[in-house]
Amino acid sequence: MTFFRSTVPSDVRLRIAYLEDDLLLAQEVVGWLREAGYDVRHYADSQEFARAVERGGVDALLLDWMVPGLNGTEVLCRLRLQLGAKTPPVIFLTARNGEADVVEALESGADDYLIKPLSRAVLLARLQAVLRRSGAMLPTARLHLGDIEADCARRQIFVQGRRVELTDRETDLALHFLQNVNRLLTREHLIQTIWGLRPDVETRTIDVHVSALRRKLNLRPESGWRLVSVYGRGYRLERARSADEGPLTIPPELDD
Repeated sequence: MTFFRSTVPSDVRLRIAYLEDDLLLAQEVVGWLREAGYDVRHYADSQEFARAVERGGVDALLLDWMVPGLNGTEVLCRLRLQLGAKTPPVIFLTARNGEADVVEALESGADDYLIKPLSRAVLLARLQAVLRRSGAMLPTARLHLGDIEADCARRQIFVQGRRVELTDRETDLALHFLQNVNRLLTREHLIQTIWGLRPDVETRTIDVHVSALRRKLNLRPESGWRLVSVYGRGYRLERARSADEGPLTIPPELDD
């Protein structure tokens, strides 16, 4: 049973193809994009990436410059030859920040150019800009859960109509729970997804962030929703039940 709704129709969930061989960075960026309502496909291999884009169905490309095999500009040249005007809009993401590098990327056909380290807000804004210019319909995902409403694209969360001030990491965690209602999220999964497999993340860090969300979003039984700890495993956002309703039954496919 689903307890939230999204205003993003499945036919406007834009698909982003992302080439990046730094897996930790890729994991972080993929999380940003999915939370903003995009369907993201990540590739670490430039040849595989190019073949996937050439098959069609991609709305925008994010290209790392320095990757094994074909580099970013070489991949873009190949796509321009194969697809011509049908090549999706392209943003380069790279640590190369020289003026000549920017000129080379733009002259090779890129629509924009971002220098690492990346900013979530700037990346999403630039991506929206190139998609608008291409005529694509942008995602406007909004999730509703009782008194809670989340604007995924703007990364804003409201309780009873009032915006709640959250840190970036709290926002990451809140959106992840809201998009996985009734699903048990293990500590290992949360460390991997929210903290990007950082080795310095301690269990206590997760507990502190979950406690903050309970307080700030009022995720307690009296509000109708609760963020529960599953001993030795992780956390689950679920609907609170009254005594006469009996225990909440979780479908087996969601308990993973």
